[in-house]
Amino acid sequence: MTFTSIEWLALVLIVLIVIKILVILVNPKAWMSFAKGIYKKPAVTSFVALVLAAVVLYYLIQSGLTIVQILAVTVFVALLFVIGLASEVSYFIKKYEAMIKKGNLWREYWLYTLVWVVLIVWGAYELFR
Repeated sequence: MTFTSIEWLALVLIVLIVIKILVILVNPKAWMSFAKGIYKKPAVTSFVALVLAAVVLYYLIQSGLTIVQILAVTVFVALLFVIGLASEVSYFIKKYEAMIKKGNLWREYWLYTLVWVVLIVWGAYELFR
């Protein structure tokens, strides 16, 4: 059986999700310890995630998907995140309101916002060209 790059990405996701669910079922504290370790240095975590996202995007594009298709799938994934985060929104709203008051919202999220702007402009360009 030979997997395509898309199938490898899906397999990696499946394996990671199964491991996460099993670890949380058996020992939730171990998962929290692992998660805290990953997010201990947010700048490093963000950089690694950005590089991995770029690699995944490259393989998605190379497989023949368009940016429009990728953005459409992102809608589905975003809605799944809403399910998981809906009960946590009040925490995030308080956090972001405090950041807006301090005037550092954009300073904290400039890279994240820039990535989304690039993806949105790219997607809009493809849709309307």
